[in-house]
Amino acid sequence: MPMITQRRELASAPLPLGILLGAFLFIDLPASARPLDIQAVNGAQLEATPSKGSPFITKAQILLARANFSPGEIDGNPGENLDKAIAAFASSQGVTTNKLTPELWQKLTSMSDQSALLEYTISDDDVRGPFVERIPQKMEDMKDLPGLPYRNPKEKISEKFHISPDLLAALNPGQKFDTPGDKIVVPNLSTSKRPQKVGRIEVDRMGQTLKAFAADGRLLAYYPATVGSQEKPAPTGTLKVTAISKNPTYRYNPEYAFKGVRTKKPFTIKPGPNNPVGVVWIALSGEGYGIHGTPEPSKISKTESHGCVRLTNWDALQLASGVSKGTPVDFIGEQKSPTVAKHRRQRGRR
Repeated sequence: MPMITQRRELASAPLPLGILLGAFLFIDLPASARPLDIQAVNGAQLEATPSKGSPFITKAQILLARANFSPGEIDGNPGENLDKAIAAFASSQGVTTNKLTPELWQKLTSMSDQSALLEYTISDDDVRGPFVERIPQKMEDMKDLPGLPYRNPKEKISEKFHISPDLLAALNPGQKFDTPGDKIVVPNLSTSKRPQKVGRIEVDRMGQTLKAFAADGRLLAYYPATVGSQEKPAPTGTLKVTAISKNPTYRYNPEYAFKGVRTKKPFTIKPGPNNPVGVVWIALSGEGYGIHGTPEPSKISKTESHGCVRLTNWDALQLASGVSKGTPVDFIGEQKSPTVAKHRRQRGRR
């Protein structure tokens, strides 16, 4: 309904002034400036130029994740990972674009009748540790810890629902996420489809992406990735999966000679989601190379790795559920030049 018609109708009705003012404020307020809550996100519609914190972006990220076109960490913000996920989804529909058109939005929203956000009750397991308050910056210091668990329940719940801690807090103002029985708002990922058996993996070194295909060539899943660096590029050609390890330890080989690691002796870092390779390691036939998780999901596709393919922990776990020993992994494209090297975190070959 056009705004002027809405105002004319309101003006003719004998409503209290407070209600009238509230209606006017709601009408004039841009969608991206309205409160970010469950109603705003679930009711969000396509926006031509969404801004940071837009309910539409949060909804789009959740729907893409459920369709196996991962945007990486669900953070409610525009960015390269969202654009790449949209481009991959559009390509699957025979369209070349990195923006959601009305047709693509209709297709995406029609894939499920489930809401984007739902109410969730914090469980005993969500707040059960062990937790570690501080993760050392230096790898040599990590080796002395009994494990690399989550820092707190908030981080644990964030990873469980693939959401950034900041967005989780914004959706649940005042919540500390440490009391079982408390109800919170989280992404509804219950309808996410696990990929079928993966016949081939394709890693794009320039695009910083990973695609999983079925044996018949169908695209099963898309993920943003951090793939190598100029200093230590990812491999070329075709490798094969040799092993899959859940909750892996990380063994540093001094022959890698990573910057910031001074020791000349090998050492081992114990398992945990904040381990340098996260919660899963998919070993490849090239010596020392693998596909793995990360303790820093917000930096996927935005930093560099030491030759390996880095995914969010949840994307790495999903991929691992569909691959097996012998699955071919094709590396394509030129190695991407470093554009954000100043943000790198040196944590091993990963």
